[in-house]
Amino acid sequence: MSIFGGLFSKDKKESLDKGLAKTNEGFFGKITKALVGKSTVDADVLDSLEEALISSDVGVETTVKIIARIEERVSRDKYLGTQELNKILKEEVAKLLSESRSTETERFETPANVKPYVILVVGVNGVGKTTTIGKLASQFKSQGKQVVLGAADTFRAAAVDQLKLWGQRVGVPVVAKGMNTDPSAVAFEAVEEGVRSGADIVIVDTAGRLHTKVNLMAELSKIRRVMQKVIPAAPHEVLLVLDGSTGQNAVIQAREFTKATEVSALAITKLDGTAKGGVVIGISDEFKIPVKYIGVGERVEDLQVFNKEEFVDSLFRKV
Repeated sequence: MSIFGGLFSKDKKESLDKGLAKTNEGFFGKITKALVGKSTVDADVLDSLEEALISSDVGVETTVKIIARIEERVSRDKYLGTQELNKILKEEVAKLLSESRSTETERFETPANVKPYVILVVGVNGVGKTTTIGKLASQFKSQGKQVVLGAADTFRAAAVDQLKLWGQRVGVPVVAKGMNTDPSAVAFEAVEEGVRSGADIVIVDTAGRLHTKVNLMAELSKIRRVMQKVIPAAPHEVLLVLDGSTGQNAVIQAREFTKATEVSALAITKLDGTAKGGVVIGISDEFKIPVKYIGVGERVEDLQVFNKEEFVDSLFRKV
């Protein structure tokens, strides 16, 4: 149970703690080093803290915002000591995450009044996009949902084959037309199949990178248009998958994709085994797009619905 009183299961909490272990260790190592020999929060301490946050991939703009808030509290509470700094930092990070729109559920859910709920998944190759789709399908199915997958990343044979394997593994149908076929035709047929079969959710994979942003925008726009021939409101969600282990490169990718299409939710993968989990804070703050899912391990259940309170608890669990 977290200090916030959430209902996160013990297994999920242990998985989250384990997945964020390197970020936790690196984060606190840098902060502890910044406070060596210090008893009060002065300009030197704040400079060192700023450096620690930036090097933990929180990002410059978000770090500046956090430092400004801490400075304000130091100014207000005149006798603030360094022993209180971790607590204050934790509180300010929690507030920052609360300012971004985010999901408040622990289950893999979609709106009950939208069927099928169409999710268009975007992201560069190598971020774990297709694996995330497979894990999502498994999680949704475990909640009793009927799922259809669309293999519209037709520029890579491996992506089509990988999604087919996930379909077999999870036991959900996959609409695929093979490599070098029209991605929008696949998307159209996937949505059509979702309607025909009475599916609850349709998840469509897309190409990770086209030659230019213009090409990417055109392709995603075309996919949207053909989906809307079947369901006028589709896609109901555009999910951008980012690799958290790449740190600031994930931020750059988010900037590019949010310019190319209307991203409505984020999945940040590969947070296990990296010390760059602080990037979740920066991405959430900069884009004000909800971080909906995070990946903290290889298992299907290691793809979790993002719970900001539990994330902060795990990040600061040594406090």
